[in-house]
Amino acid sequence: PHKQWPLHCVAMDESGIRKRKESQNGSTDLTKDNKEVVKAIALQKDVGLLSGICLIVGTMIGSGIFISPKSVLLYSGAVGPCLLIWTACGVLSTLGALCYAELGTMITKSGGEYPYLMEAFGSIVAYLYSWTTIMVLKPSSFAIITLSFAEYASTPFYPGCSPPLIVTKCLAAAAILVITSINCLSVKLASYVQNFFTAAKLLIILVIVVAGIVMLAQGKTENFSNSFDGTTTSFGAIGLAFYNGLWAYDGWNQLNFITEELKNPFRNLPLAIVIGIPLVTVCYVLVNVAYFTVMTTTELLLSPAVAVTFGDRVLYPASWIVPLFVVFSTFGSANGSCFTAGRLVYASGREGHMVKILSYINVKRYTPAPALIFNGVLAIFYTIPADINTLINYFSFAQWFFYGLTALALIVMRFTRKNLDRPVKIPVVLAGIMVLVSCYLVLAPIIDKPELEYLYCTIFIFSGLILYYPFVYRKVNWGRKIMRPITMHLQLLMDVAPPEKTE
Repeated sequence: PHKQWPLHCVAMDESGIRKRKESQNGSTDLTKDNKEVVKAIALQKDVGLLSGICLIVGTMIGSGIFISPKSVLLYSGAVGPCLLIWTACGVLSTLGALCYAELGTMITKSGGEYPYLMEAFGSIVAYLYSWTTIMVLKPSSFAIITLSFAEYASTPFYPGCSPPLIVTKCLAAAAILVITSINCLSVKLASYVQNFFTAAKLLIILVIVVAGIVMLAQGKTENFSNSFDGTTTSFGAIGLAFYNGLWAYDGWNQLNFITEELKNPFRNLPLAIVIGIPLVTVCYVLVNVAYFTVMTTTELLLSPAVAVTFGDRVLYPASWIVPLFVVFSTFGSANGSCFTAGRLVYASGREGHMVKILSYINVKRYTPAPALIFNGVLAIFYTIPADINTLINYFSFAQWFFYGLTALALIVMRFTRKNLDRPVKIPVVLAGIMVLVSCYLVLAPIIDKPELEYLYCTIFIFSGLILYYPFVYRKVNWGRKIMRPITMHLQLLMDVAPPEKTE
């Protein structure tokens, strides 16, 4: 009987599963089978505290700290304010993540900001968030991380010149395929990969920091004298310095995307946040101090990849370990990004904001395969255009707009959802600070240097409503008629089924 199940019904009923199980096991013992049905088709709770911390740390520390500490320095103008801004960004991320800890323990659904915006502001705001994030923010950041991975991985083979674009782009696309496959195969495998690469990047940071301390002990402190000379005072420049610093910290909300897969989320979500983010902050500040022991501000700004320059000067005979570990670091970060992005697509498909097939789960491996594949395909498209970093600058204002909205959601739900149980409760003031900071971060660069691109972004965000009205709000019939056969074929192809309610 198991050859033809999806043709009877697009959604599998329990008896269908039972029949398939019997035909596989040759058993007719229904009670045992019912237990298997209970484990049936839902995301399993596979992620413990250590994996949670590794997910946060591993996604936050991408390539930013190794490549772009210079942009923070460029906009802040001197060593002193540069280190202050790195610290402040860490504090900000911790504040933001504490808000998320309250929200995540209050509403234990996967999908990051999405379920919180849904509860607080209703369907349309949540839809616009998922539309922007799924279509642009997640896949493009995945693409950027893999591109920088490809750049670092291919550089050794082209000594003396930068690798040709076609090579880096093909390598990036290959990396996307590999990472997506790992995530489709199993949740445990993906988190093992994550833990391994997180350990690797903490190791290289330790090496850099220890080398820096040795340099300080040898008396290389001249770059820290008069460290506040030449500080910028412009309102917009400081905003841009913060943007670039916070881009390096981006990923502090990653654990909220997989709340449903955490073991004991009420304890592990806040704990992982409180351990992970301060850890990253300390790493970042110390690494910057280490850089300044061997480079003047001018040298740091001129260096194409700061960590590599540092390695060449300090670790000379073994200087190859720096680019190698940067490759590891970017790969791990891309893996974390893919892991969480799939969960958002999945949550969105489940609520009916994306096509239903995206919320289906693989019958044997319990991974949201269609969602992961969709994210991977989009990311491959984003590796094609020439300069993707411009795209980031314009969309990071959208990112912060949504962070601000989420902090606002926390404040709103203090009044509208008083009855919800809050295992972690933070002072409302912190959420207020978060809202104000995100307002500043959204508005400062636009006021400082208004560009049409910001307008295009805003138009793109709201263009999601064109699809929302017919397909989500009205649920037009012809849309369903087109999707039904496609869904059935894809179900057979990928061996997936709709998730079952496990509550």
